[in-house]
Amino acid sequence: MRKRSNWSIPYLIFLIIFVVLPLILILVYALQDSQGGFTLANITKFFTDKDALSTFAVSIEVAVENTLLCILIGYPAAWILSRKEYNKSAVTIVLFIMPMWINALMRTLATAQLFTILGMNLGKGTLLFGMVYDYLPFMIYPIYNVLSKMDKSYAEAAVDLGATPWTAFWKVTVPLSMPGVWSGVLMVFMPTVSTFAISEFLTNNKIKLFGTIIQENINSSMWNYGAALSLIMLIIIGISSLMSKDKEQAEGGLI
Repeated sequence: MRKRSNWSIPYLIFLIIFVVLPLILILVYALQDSQGGFTLANITKFFTDKDALSTFAVSIEVAVENTLLCILIGYPAAWILSRKEYNKSAVTIVLFIMPMWINALMRTLATAQLFTILGMNLGKGTLLFGMVYDYLPFMIYPIYNVLSKMDKSYAEAAVDLGATPWTAFWKVTVPLSMPGVWSGVLMVFMPTVSTFAISEFLTNNKIKLFGTIIQENINSSMWNYGAALSLIMLIIIGISSLMSKDKEQAEGGLI
């Protein structure tokens, strides 16, 4: 136990049991038929399943709208929190993070009950409200981290060279903060596509997302097709993560 590497053994065991093993099981089930034989039919079925494709398209649409709303609300909030002249207390930052301390399902149920009390019809509007409410902190925090650590002398130099504060913001601050924006987009977009509880409670299941299709297949004991849909989602998440990482590295190189 004197070696530092030995301290990583518990974490390695945890990763194997709760991360690697479940991923292997998803892959195995996705590539098997009901008799346990190898097949790619579960994967190809997705591309011919009109219900799954339609639900996937709706999920992408909702995810894009939710992500854009989170950026429009989250970026100004993160910028204000990062400016010492506007935010002089760390308590304000904690207030934005506090909703994350409460279980997401409990927040969703409370939001649905609030709409019921107000007599509002559940639909896409209430779904987007709940999505923004749940995922906004995931957009604010990475942008805030980047902005708070950013060297303010860059913007000041731009102003000294004749740029207006607004121009300095768009030409200097925004480009330098893009790594935080891309991190926020990744943390908001993909969970929105794969979620099912929020859409179920805030629309009375009128709007189905991709996660709902996966849940329905698993609950119907269609493990193989459900695993295939989960595998497709994992591949999309992996590709998105790689693209986001490459974009951040490219922007970092330019800076």
